[in-house]
Amino acid sequence: MPRENYQKRLEDLSEDVVGMGDLVLERYDAAIEAAETGDDDLARDVIEGDHEVNERYLELEEECTELLALQQPVAGDLRLVTASFKVITDLERVADLATNLAGYGGDDGGLHPAVEFRKLGHAAGDMVADAVAAYEAGDPEACRAVAARDDDLDERCRRASEAVVRDLLEADRARVEAAGADRNVETEADELAAAIDDVSRALLAIRDIERVGDHAVNIAARTLYMVENDDELIY
Repeated sequence: MPRENYQKRLEDLSEDVVGMGDLVLERYDAAIEAAETGDDDLARDVIEGDHEVNERYLELEEECTELLALQQPVAGDLRLVTASFKVITDLERVADLATNLAGYGGDDGGLHPAVEFRKLGHAAGDMVADAVAAYEAGDPEACRAVAARDDDLDERCRRASEAVVRDLLEADRARVEAAGADRNVETEADELAAAIDDVSRALLAIRDIERVGDHAVNIAARTLYMVENDDELIY
């Protein structure tokens, strides 16, 4: 393959990775909106549209494989191709988490009153967006900045999980005290089961948002390796 065609394929690969990032973030934002508002149609669009992300992933995986097998890139070109493969893998997993999140919202919208779900979700999504932008720009400092924000997201997720569990315990205690001598054990059991279901969905959503942040760090780590041959964020 002529050198100019090879370089064009590398440039196209980078552009296509960024394009996949845009698609995934669009689906992720829609998933947050669906969970927050209880919009079943929007949730269905996110879930059913996941095949488009998967198809994009497979196309780019094939391109990476062909470049590695047929062109045998070295040095910076090799790091570009291998990093791009890792980046699209993380993006595909973010899309999978988006399908989870889209399905967590209740009929009335919102996941749990103890959690600012939209803010938490957007914090993780912003990390992914900034990591993809760092990949596009080849910006090592932006990569390090994304990784540095992960501890804050983890702490926010930890506090949110604790708030959800604490709210469950307090609500159950209040329910028992309010019932007093007129307690109906069967009714209490039904109410507790419904509350536990709400808590479970909220905890799963928080866990998935934290994982989205982890994938953002992975993208930043691979980009840093691609740009500076520096693996400090990988391990």
